[in-house]
Amino acid sequence: MLVLSRQKDESIMIGDDVKITIVDVRGDKVRLGIEAPREIPVHRIEIYEAIQREKKEKEKQAQEQPKEQIQVQAEDVAEQEPKEQPKKVAKKQPEKKPQKQHQS
Repeated sequence: MLVLSRQKDESIMIGDDVKITIVDVRGDKVRLGIEAPREIPVHRIEIYEAIQREKKEKEKQAQEQPKEQIQVQAEDVAEQEPKEQPKKVAKKQPEKKPQKQHQS
């Protein structure tokens, strides 16, 4: 680990793209300003570790999921396949003949 001493408003460079500046020092707390390209993620260590744990969990689930997913997909396909239903044939209604009225 490289240890550097810096005072307020002094900076250090990491590579050509990352600049860290001491913004403020209050007691045992130091405020840092970090300038980095957007494609370089910058996180506090506890956030970084949480992200890494989530990635590992997702990878583990992705490895387990294909087997389960194949079974579920096979069941889904079986449920979705249309079952042949007998075709309904429209029956013709017999035409009604007008009834003759009897005259008395």
